[in-house]
Amino acid sequence: MRGCVSRIRNTFLNFFRDRGHLLVPSAPVRPRGDPSLLFVNAGMNQFKPILLGTVDPRSPMASYRRVANSQKCVRAGGKHNDLDDVGRDVYHHTFFEMMGSWSFGDYFKEEACQMAWSLLTEHYGLPVDRLYVSYFGGDAAFGLPPDDETRQIWLEIGCANRILPFGLKENFWEMGDSGPCGPCTEIHYDHVGGRDGAALVNNDTPDLVEIWNLVFMQYNRELDGSLRPLPQCSVDTGMGLERLVRILQNKTSNYDTDLFTPLLDHIHQVSCVDIYGGRKGSSDQEKVDMAYRVVADHIRTLSVCIADGIHPGMSGAELVLRRILRRALRFCVEVLQAPQGSLAGLVPTVTHILPAFFQIMDVINENEAQFLSSLQQGSRLIHRTLNRMENKHGLFPASVAWSLHRDLGFPLDLVDLVLEERGVRVDREELDRLISENHKSGPQSQLSLDILSLSELQRLGVPHTNDSLKYQYSLDRDRYVFPACCAVILALYDGHSLRSEVSEGQRCAVILDRTCFYAEQGGQSHDQGYFTRNGSKDVVYPVDAVEQVGGYVVHHVTTSECLKTGDQVELHLDQVNRLSCMVKHTATHVLNFALRKVLGPSIQQRGSHVSAERLRFDFTTKVSLSVSQLQQVESCVMDVISANQRVYSEELPLLSAKTISGLRTVDEVYPDPVRVVSVGIPVSELLNDQTDKQTSYSMFSLCGISRIVAVTGRDATRARELGQAVAQDVDSLSARLAGSTPSSLVSAHCLAKEVGILSDVSIHDAVQLASSPLFYRVCDPSCA
Repeated sequence: MRGCVSRIRNTFLNFFRDRGHLLVPSAPVRPRGDPSLLFVNAGMNQFKPILLGTVDPRSPMASYRRVANSQKCVRAGGKHNDLDDVGRDVYHHTFFEMMGSWSFGDYFKEEACQMAWSLLTEHYGLPVDRLYVSYFGGDAAFGLPPDDETRQIWLEIGCANRILPFGLKENFWEMGDSGPCGPCTEIHYDHVGGRDGAALVNNDTPDLVEIWNLVFMQYNRELDGSLRPLPQCSVDTGMGLERLVRILQNKTSNYDTDLFTPLLDHIHQVSCVDIYGGRKGSSDQEKVDMAYRVVADHIRTLSVCIADGIHPGMSGAELVLRRILRRALRFCVEVLQAPQGSLAGLVPTVTHILPAFFQIMDVINENEAQFLSSLQQGSRLIHRTLNRMENKHGLFPASVAWSLHRDLGFPLDLVDLVLEERGVRVDREELDRLISENHKSGPQSQLSLDILSLSELQRLGVPHTNDSLKYQYSLDRDRYVFPACCAVILALYDGHSLRSEVSEGQRCAVILDRTCFYAEQGGQSHDQGYFTRNGSKDVVYPVDAVEQVGGYVVHHVTTSECLKTGDQVELHLDQVNRLSCMVKHTATHVLNFALRKVLGPSIQQRGSHVSAERLRFDFTTKVSLSVSQLQQVESCVMDVISANQRVYSEELPLLSAKTISGLRTVDEVYPDPVRVVSVGIPVSELLNDQTDKQTSYSMFSLCGISRIVAVTGRDATRARELGQAVAQDVDSLSARLAGSTPSSLVSAHCLAKEVGILSDVSIHDAVQLASSPLFYRVCDPSCA
């Protein structure tokens, strides 16, 4: 079969739909609730809750058995990073589409191999004599036998002498250091043909490439490195659309296919160089063709990411995207000699090749204009720090380097380069410590229930936790009253397996029949508090963390005395902590409402987090907010608070909740039913009225990017007082500087020292503090 890209994609999807697979849409490239990823980089990312056994039993995903889709993927930064290879060859990309099929406890190896072979040879018409298959040949050191079952399946299909064994690196797939894993079998295609290409398989040869990987998840990798059989086997297959299109359109390069040629033609029209020639390596001396490939690849990635709400910024995925943008700009301007604005001008061509995107050109142009100012700001800070260093050739403070990276979004390699030019190097040991401290995971991670323990809980018939009491508080004479909660211990987990008893001094996970504690979810921190055990009320069991996994609320506890299944306990909620979170959670929704009212309906929430100390709110905006706009937003928030309106809540079926006009959600998988909270109007009225009333409401569990960090109550008052004090110091110093020339060198030095001290405090932040009791810091990654 030969044809256009859409026909190739649809053939894949229709093939699996006709064989009982549910077609699901691609997830956004911004990962849903997975802090381990910068971007979605594989088709299986959105299905990790199923594979790990943590999927909410109330969500539609819990019913998935056979699934297929074409997933948008970005591999730039993190473990899977193709960014530095893009442009050097003709097949690496930062953005690509991964067409995939999955079986969750349904079919396994035989049917997966048969369907893959049928689609490639019968429907796409690939020549059988150009296909090779690899399988896992075993590993004696790890006690893993060869996957002879898969080898036999391929023999019966008819692959004959084109079946090749490989080791762990090539043909054993693992999700991470722990979790589901298993052997895989890969299908490879020989672009040349008419030869014995067996020796070229998995040999980094561009003419013989892997096109489809079939993963058979049958083991679970334990924290100690051992493997245990999974209670339910799954299949995860993935085939890159770009590589398949290259084969079916009979091209020697991915960049010669319909996915890229319109972009390369457009780039030539706006550049001052020769037409794209497909050269690479030493034959591309001026790196012109490399620049063509870099710009064509990167504008696709930028378009997809910005459309999915990831804007160039100062940390995480946003920082990586900014690096991609600036890499594309450098090649565009310096090598291709294209005028300013040319990069954004390519977006309409991308929309003809890929699904439509919105507001992308404005974002790219805005960041292009800010590129130089960001570099200048960071360079000034480096220069000022160097001037203060007593030893001009000593170690540059790691804290400053880390601040440049964390707060301004400076790539650390750029910091190293600037310092190298001045004969200085950063304190690498201290910087590594800061990086490690920033990325280390919390202690609760080792107590998270794995898929085997979750399966054992289900086998034992342990019911899901009833956590309805967390919402059953009431307001009595202007004071919140929280219900008492007594519960029974149903299960104990020590980080490795379920236990009937845990001894004194151990950290363990406790599953109760009911709880009043709020688990970490919906952007809100977990509750704090402790247990007491019946018969021993004076012994306290502190709760370190609370999480929800697969329908179970898991309390992380350090045991003061022995705990056993069947023990009756009383839960003691830290009510001050909960009330602080409640205030900030409601404030988050009111802030969302106020931003949309002041800045318009184009503002979309892209994330939030609520703790007892503060709230954080991320939202889309093309430019940073002015002081005046922030004051308007705060005024709107304060008006809502002053109105002292009632807060209504109601649990609704997911489909009913989505009919509420103007409901704001963020992109994630929601449970069914969901809890809807409304300020000022009963939820029942919202269901019956399709007008977007002036109120703030959002699903409680739903509960380019700018970020607002805010405090409330007494903390807001203290923040305002601090800001006013800083502003007064700035005014005083400004008056003295403007009043007269320093009388001596000593007084000049004193003034310079005062300026330096105040310069370490962001003047912009001081203005915000002085004028706003709510906002104490505004971070806008797009301005960095």
